[in-house]
Amino acid sequence: MYSIAASSFFSPKLPKNLPFHNPNRPLFTIVRSSSVAQEIDKSSEERTESLGLKGLEFPAIKGAKRVVLVRHGQSTWNAEGRIQGSSDFSVLTSKGESQAETSRQMLIDDSFDICFSRWPACSSPLRRSKRTAEIIWGAREEEIITDSDMREIDLYSFQGLLKHEGKAKHGEAFRQWQIDAPNFIIDGHYPVRELWARAKSCWDKILVHESKSVLVVAHNAVNQALVATAIGLGTEYFRILLQSNCGVSVLDFTPQTEGGNPSICLNRLNQTPGSPVAGGSSAGRKTSKRIVLVCHGVSESDLESSMPYTGNGPLNMLGNIQAQKIAELLLDLKVNTVVSGTKIASVETADTITKVQEAADCLGADCIPRYVEMKQIPDLDVESILTQSKKDASGLQNLSSGWLNRLEDDITTSLWDQSEKSWKHLLYELSKGSDQDNVVIAVGHPALHIAMMGHCLNLTKEWLGSFHLNAGSITVIDFPDGPSGRGAIRCINYTAHLGRWSIPITRSTQADEEY
Repeated sequence: MYSIAASSFFSPKLPKNLPFHNPNRPLFTIVRSSSVAQEIDKSSEERTESLGLKGLEFPAIKGAKRVVLVRHGQSTWNAEGRIQGSSDFSVLTSKGESQAETSRQMLIDDSFDICFSRWPACSSPLRRSKRTAEIIWGAREEEIITDSDMREIDLYSFQGLLKHEGKAKHGEAFRQWQIDAPNFIIDGHYPVRELWARAKSCWDKILVHESKSVLVVAHNAVNQALVATAIGLGTEYFRILLQSNCGVSVLDFTPQTEGGNPSICLNRLNQTPGSPVAGGSSAGRKTSKRIVLVCHGVSESDLESSMPYTGNGPLNMLGNIQAQKIAELLLDLKVNTVVSGTKIASVETADTITKVQEAADCLGADCIPRYVEMKQIPDLDVESILTQSKKDASGLQNLSSGWLNRLEDDITTSLWDQSEKSWKHLLYELSKGSDQDNVVIAVGHPALHIAMMGHCLNLTKEWLGSFHLNAGSITVIDFPDGPSGRGAIRCINYTAHLGRWSIPITRSTQADEEY
């Protein structure tokens, strides 16, 4: 057991003049309770203000920028269950090195901007992160820049302790760290609040540089904070947008014609080297209830439609490949229920998943297939709403990040209201089966799933453009406290299972550019 003085783990104190844009106008509001029930009671305007959408400000950018975030591989202290924080005593395990190599392979054909001298890639200065960055960066000649603001969360006296030691030595504080992290205080510091301020400082530095694609290798908590602050979510979202070892997250920044804040979209979250559905814990908490949102495959009618992925026709060749790949990925789960809308592409994708699940345990001629319930729910159909849009669909067909922001307000309002009904259906399906494991698969249009994610996160329709999904992708939401509790999003827009048919991570953020 390690016995190192707590003071040796301390990181330098943050300066008093934290990097807020305006000291009289906070970038985000600290919410005194993370209770979902309390949040639901707020009006839409109050929720928007508390979550920070109106207060958070970023530098204007001249061109579209894509930032790829990667968490470091498994470290020795990860394996031991030791609280790391911003300490620098742990190094990558052999598994961590292997994870980093897998991430390198995931990114090997992707194009990172090297047109500027200092910021093609940046990393936390801590050894576990630097080593991960070195493996991923490979033989590229450009220098990897380290930035202390990208270090892991400062946890002061907690750092170096095993979790049971932290509970024994700091009982009440440890409990607050587990259940109310935004208000967790230790040694006179609020670590999560400090982290959110530090994440904003990172974005200010990244965005002022002339670059189209940037790789950032850092840590679990700081990557959570980077994702959350980018899309305007406050500290109450700590541990809600998960980051696995070597998981890849992608954020797109698009300039506005009038200048000011860029449009920001989370293109994908936590694309992991391993399966995103294997294992059953969220942020260290065991979970037995899960919703998997599956975007149906491409249909034969999509090329002729005025709106992308209408699903009115049967799956085309690519769509059938996507459906089969999805079904194979989901074999890591024992699925109870598959629900879909009534559109042909959704029904065919759901049917492929169901048949593979039912046949999964059949090895002999006498095997009786396991029954998986399959339902078609009209409330999961939103295509008729989307096709009412009078917007020019030529730009929408490419499904660039934030495309839902370009639809008329009455269309997004109808989509939002319809998706609320859909989300309630899924929570009802998840509530069945008492305390036993329950996995619900929902197949539908990307726009529907984006909106349902918004309801899961207790957002408003103004966030619809903050998330992106592709055909054939999956999004995984865990419920460690059951369907009445808060959902933790394990991954968004996961496409690695599609292999050669997946969308490159660093593809252009502009429709008129190609890599």
